[in-house]
Amino acid sequence: MHNSNLPIPENEMQRLLSLSDLDLDYSNLEDNFNDLTLLAAKVAGTEISLINLLDSFTQWTIANHGLQVEQMPREESACQYTIMNAEPFEVPDLSIDERFRDKFFVDGPLSLRYYFGLPLKTAEGTNIGALCVLDTQLKTLTPEKIELLEVIGQTVVKRLQSYRALDILKDRLRASNESKKKVAHDIRGPLAGIIGLSNIITDQGNSCDVNELIELVAMINKSSKTILELADEILSVDINKPLADNELNLVLFREKLIKLYSPQARYKNIILEVDINSDNQNIPFSKNKLLQITGNLISNAIKFTPAGGRIKVKLDLIINVDKNLLNILVSDNGVGIDPTALNSIIKGNSSTSIGTLGETGFGFGLSLVSHLVESLNGSLDASSELGKGTRFKVILPQSNPR
Repeated sequence: MHNSNLPIPENEMQRLLSLSDLDLDYSNLEDNFNDLTLLAAKVAGTEISLINLLDSFTQWTIANHGLQVEQMPREESACQYTIMNAEPFEVPDLSIDERFRDKFFVDGPLSLRYYFGLPLKTAEGTNIGALCVLDTQLKTLTPEKIELLEVIGQTVVKRLQSYRALDILKDRLRASNESKKKVAHDIRGPLAGIIGLSNIITDQGNSCDVNELIELVAMINKSSKTILELADEILSVDINKPLADNELNLVLFREKLIKLYSPQARYKNIILEVDINSDNQNIPFSKNKLLQITGNLISNAIKFTPAGGRIKVKLDLIINVDKNLLNILVSDNGVGIDPTALNSIIKGNSSTSIGTLGETGFGFGLSLVSHLVESLNGSLDASSELGKGTRFKVILPQSNPR
């Protein structure tokens, strides 16, 4: 059973999976959608327009007009109600609605009154977020304005999906390049054999004084060496190459986690530390689902760690001949979770309890992490002790760098 006081869509797990399939980096999307928030505000005639995406813990504002906001707890948002249905969600006066009258955005200095939200619906029918317009004055939207806002909402979803499709194409191109490298690797053996044979023939030819044969074989030898050098060049790894859009290294991974989750930690007066192994800090690895996996673990740790507590994140890349291993360790000194309950939560059979500041849990974050790790052929190890904290360790196989 999940917390009945929270609005949770019946297809919540599928909704979260649809959002994770987009594999978004919430830290660098704003410039791609600001034109749409401006247009939405102009159409609605409101002071504020936001594009919000809601995961299990957080409402992420990926673009805004009229209000500088990046994130807030999901349970504090109005958009958590918008994603419940296919139809728009309107609150004529936030200050007299019992669901919102005590929220921070209704009191000063924001003093918001009007809210209108449109669910951002994927082709599969899941609401991953909301396009909303807000104002400090009471408003009325005509059917024509609502229709135009719906078109803008559809454009947001299509643009998100287009960016993901572009990422997939880049992945396939990279896979094609990896295949070329494999071909180059496979030809090295035969070429090395040709060179060795050419050396033998050259030595024998010298003893037999067959000048033309020696000259011809020497040319073959030289050409073979050139091809082998080209193959070695293709196979060489330059860790100083710029990262591709679908890649991270430990340094950039750390920067993104701090940017995204340090505001949540500071809000609860929690110390968030993110450490990396500097020996392998520049080696690239796939970005696929990493921010979703690690972000959910950090948000969960923040929820169950009291003020003055500490959350430690350790990132390492273990170098192996065939597959590198990305190690992600998230530990806290919070209230802990009963081991039996922890196992049930990860399997999606139970909701989490109330957080240390009364945060209410949606109960899907850890089961989503488990699903994503499994889909990447990785492993998830969790341990906890009541009163002492919780520890999650994720190991994800990675292809060797290009």
